[in-house]
Amino acid sequence: MNGAVVKVYSRAQDGNTKVAEHFRVREFACTDGTDTVFLSPRLVEVLETIRCHFNVPVTVSSGYRTEARNKAVGGSAYSQHKYGLAADICVSGVAPAKVAAYAETLLKDSGGIGIYPTFTHIDVRAEKSRWNG
Repeated sequence: MNGAVVKVYSRAQDGNTKVAEHFRVREFACTDGTDTVFLSPRLVEVLETIRCHFNVPVTVSSGYRTEARNKAVGGSAYSQHKYGLAADICVSGVAPAKVAAYAETLLKDSGGIGIYPTFTHIDVRAEKSRWNG
């Protein structure tokens, strides 16, 4: 599945909709309260695979971001969060570097993986990008 495929949801109408066994639309909603939620099915697939691999809860600390929210948090001008292609995640009891190492097996030649002190950034962009935050 192409990472650029994105579905559009309404937080109010679809927030409780399951997009995978362990994830619902509301988990990817912008923290500014915006109703619209852009979300890539490929991103959900990658996160669900991570969740099943570690067999512990995965918390999405930042999913879709509006332009204003992205600016407010100091996100990059071309942040994948703005397109529904990215999520910052915490995997319960698992170090961000370990999450990133596993994500590498899922996104060998594409996608973004960023390692930060308290979370791992995962995105499903077409090109490969890796960094430490």
